[in-house]
Amino acid sequence: MNSTKRLTLMFLPFLFIMGMVNAQQDHELPLTAQPGKCYVECISQDEYRDVIDTVVIKPEYKVLTIIPATYKTVEEKVVVKDASKKYVIHPAVYETVSVDYESKAAETSTEVIPARFANSSQTVQVKPKSGRWEYKKLDNCPSVNMDECMAACYVEYPEETQTILTATLEENATAKSITTPATTSSYKKQAIKTPASVEEIDVPAEYRTITKMVIDQPATVKETIVPTQTKTVIRKELVKKGGVATWKEVDCSFVKDINLLPIYYNYNSAKLTPAAKKIIDEKLLTLMRNEPDIKIEIMSHTDARGSDDYNMALSQRRAQSVVNYLASKGISRDRLVPTGYGETRLINRCSNGVNCTEAEHQQNRRTEFRIIQ
Repeated sequence: MNSTKRLTLMFLPFLFIMGMVNAQQDHELPLTAQPGKCYVECISQDEYRDVIDTVVIKPEYKVLTIIPATYKTVEEKVVVKDASKKYVIHPAVYETVSVDYESKAAETSTEVIPARFANSSQTVQVKPKSGRWEYKKLDNCPSVNMDECMAACYVEYPEETQTILTATLEENATAKSITTPATTSSYKKQAIKTPASVEEIDVPAEYRTITKMVIDQPATVKETIVPTQTKTVIRKELVKKGGVATWKEVDCSFVKDINLLPIYYNYNSAKLTPAAKKIIDEKLLTLMRNEPDIKIEIMSHTDARGSDDYNMALSQRRAQSVVNYLASKGISRDRLVPTGYGETRLINRCSNGVNCTEAEHQQNRRTEFRIIQ
């Protein structure tokens, strides 16, 4: 069934009483309709009751908790600089001295004087004095053994000499030198007065006391059982099927296709003015509270100034501002349909390019409503 058939709004003036009676016979009009009254055909809603269900939203599970390790503070003496040696170099100390040198060597000539000799003689022993044992045979030896007739006698022999003519040196050869003295000069130089030296110095190690954290108790894992989590859900259970059409009397001022709310907006604004909120309270809010079954469309518009796309978005914001205001007053958003029409439904001549007064433009910056259910 389309919305037109479901949401029939009827205005029944007295002049059409006969047509109303014929319609009642076809069950398209309320049987108790009265001339001059307005009625809306309402489709009864399904009836539900609340049923409470318990749903497991999370099963039981284990949680492993790491118990961190605990630490303690200890102090430790550490070497921050190793021991070493330092060498201090003491440079040599110099002094300036004068050094003489031979710029030209001395020249020497030599005269030789031969040696002089004298005649002489010399007796030379050519054989020294000597002696020896000699064996002699005895005369008249009575023994037949010849060895017994031999005698040993020591015989001496005189030395033998020889005279040799010799020469003796009276004066040896000599050389006589004639010397030309050398030429000398001098220069200055830096002579070492104190030699360079290296002094070795021991540099002791450097220490520092540091603080560090060491493990006192190692980390452990703790197991915890998390119980099942449930949630109470209230679900709707159908008690009575709706869909039965009934007629309900409504204020005739609301049964037109479109009902103009005298709500106007400032230029380029979707904000409700205090005057607009007062009109909504008197018109729409009262209607929605008195007729809890109806649903309405909020239709907002703009003037022709500005681009089409921008005006369409602006009108949608204007319609939404009315919905937000009614929702803040306790009206369900499900009963409100915001629709923006931009500049597509101008109610006067003030279209694009037409020169109009501000009052004429404001007539187009409006909000309307109609009952759609």
